[in-house]
Amino acid sequence: MENKARATLSIVLLVLLCVAVSFTPGVAHEQPPRSMFPPNSPIDLEKCWSSLFNVHGCVFELYKSVFTGKFGNVGVACCKAYSTIDANCWPHMFPLNPFFPPLLKDNCAHIVPNLPAHK
Repeated sequence: MENKARATLSIVLLVLLCVAVSFTPGVAHEQPPRSMFPPNSPIDLEKCWSSLFNVHGCVFELYKSVFTGKFGNVGVACCKAYSTIDANCWPHMFPLNPFFPPLLKDNCAHIVPNLPAHK
C-alpha cells in the first residue's frame, strides 16, 4: 500500500513539474493561440489575446492566477491590457472558468483605479 502511495505521489509531482516548466516565463516566446473559429467568425481569438501578448509576462500572470486562484501576480500593465479587451472575448478566452474575468476585473479595479470599462 505504501508503494502505491509513493508511486501516486511521484506521478503527481512529475505532472506538477512538467506544468511548472511549461509555464516558466522567458523560456519561450509567447505566441497567441491560433483561432479555432473560421476567419469570418464574429469572435477572433487572436485579436482577443493580442493585447495580453503585447505586455511581457501578462499571459503568464493570468494563467498563474487562473490555476492558483490568487491575483497578486497580476501587475498594472497587465490590468491595463485587460481593460482594452472586448467583453465578448472573455467567455471564449476562458471557457472553462466563467468566473475568472469578473474576479480579474475586481482585482484590477483595486490595482489601477479608474480603469476604462470594457468595450
